[in-house]
Amino acid sequence: FVQLPAIRSADRTFSALVDADGIGLSDTLKTRRRAKLLNLFSELCPQILIIELFPFGRRQLEFELIPLLDAAKVAKQRPVIVSSVRDILVEKNNPHRVEEMVKKAKAYFDRILVHGDPDFITFDKTFPRALELADMLHYTGYVVERQRHASSNETKGKGEVVVSSGSGAVGELLLRSAQRIRPYTYLSDVNWRLLAGHYMDEKVFKSIHDAAVEGVIVERARPDFINLLKNCRLSISQGGYNTVMEVLATGANGIAIPYAGGQETEQTLRVKLMEERGLIRQIPEARLSDKILIDTVNNTQIQKPSKNNRINLDGAIASANLVASWAKELKESYT
Repeated sequence: FVQLPAIRSADRTFSALVDADGIGLSDTLKTRRRAKLLNLFSELCPQILIIELFPFGRRQLEFELIPLLDAAKVAKQRPVIVSSVRDILVEKNNPHRVEEMVKKAKAYFDRILVHGDPDFITFDKTFPRALELADMLHYTGYVVERQRHASSNETKGKGEVVVSSGSGAVGELLLRSAQRIRPYTYLSDVNWRLLAGHYMDEKVFKSIHDAAVEGVIVERARPDFINLLKNCRLSISQGGYNTVMEVLATGANGIAIPYAGGQETEQTLRVKLMEERGLIRQIPEARLSDKILIDTVNNTQIQKPSKNNRINLDGAIASANLVASWAKELKESYT
């Protein structure tokens, strides 16, 4: 693992990148990141180069990704160049941007790993020109780490309600609402475990923590989250890819509040499709209120999630097998 000089999104709309101090990226910082990345590529001479989301996203990282891709294309032993994307893209309404994506995919990439199940949703549903890239697409199934960080206490969270959130304003709203509604639900007699994202402001976290009554546990996100889901009575979460797939993999009863800020459409569409299959219940972010959360929680006593889950959740092993097969093919081509 090599850490490049840190950068992050300025806000939840992903409109700009900033450095670790929250300042816009300087040319010096961009140069440092680019040089370190190119030096690393030269040192490693990889057989496989995998880039997450680009060219279907991460446009603001072109200052380092395009030079890396150019170097890979002319390398003495050219690696297999792979784009790794989720099942659903944020919808793009600008035809020029979509055209750019297609051109860059064809110019630079050999394969595209789509971490989804075509029987659930196909890539063309959110990328209409996917047919032009059909020979490059490889569906893997959904990626979920089923055994990640198993707890030494396998019964941790038994019978609890697990409420998990990210670090933003909606995460705070969800945790505070969960604290208020617990007495008015059919699960008022069990422990509620509220998990806050690691980037939630410390003052906000402390305020939620200090407001907890008996039967309510407030913690930062835990590495044994999978175990908690396996053992819980009910999961209430935001709608991130990893979380909802872990809910499915563990068979937990689940309620999801998908993030819909800015131009975000990915979580809403995925959770909507899951709800249509009876796999999870959703509350649109804009409709989240104490009353709606109470009603939804209480309805889980009557409406159990469908056990007929045919969604492919073996994306991790399928991805590894594909990458290994491409590396083997490349090695054989050099001999």
